[in-house]
Amino acid sequence: MKKFVLIFCVCLTLPAWAVVEGYKYQFDSQRETDRFNQLAEDLRCPKCQNQNLADSNAPVASDMREKVYEMMQAGKTDEEIVGYMVERYGDFVNYTPPVKSKTLFLWLGPVAVFVIGLLVLAMIRRGQKQALQPLTEEEKERLNALKNKADTK
Repeated sequence: MKKFVLIFCVCLTLPAWAVVEGYKYQFDSQRETDRFNQLAEDLRCPKCQNQNLADSNAPVASDMREKVYEMMQAGKTDEEIVGYMVERYGDFVNYTPPVKSKTLFLWLGPVAVFVIGLLVLAMIRRGQKQALQPLTEEEKERLNALKNKADTK
């Protein structure tokens, strides 16, 4: 019975372990807490690739959250914090990369694919609208010859 109670108590405390550093970062105001949470959601984890800092459990994400907290405590602006992270980890950590020569395809690629798709659809519709032409006498004779050849075999 004691083992059952112990296991039950451990199971009850497991959700508390699921909170990733939930109360580690203390701020003076709710505004600062919201700012930290927004920065953690706007920056991408370089290891997880499709998770932001708030969702990631990777050690590098934890280090990045720590650095964001330190920079906020030092009075840095959001732009300075994001700039530092981009300088250190590259444009990849920013969910909205800047428009520059290296990232131009990211911005123009979807538009190009959309335009190409519209052109393909237009060509398909144009091909469907063309009426079928009746066979010429020469084509009819050739068709009949092929039919006769198939019938004799």
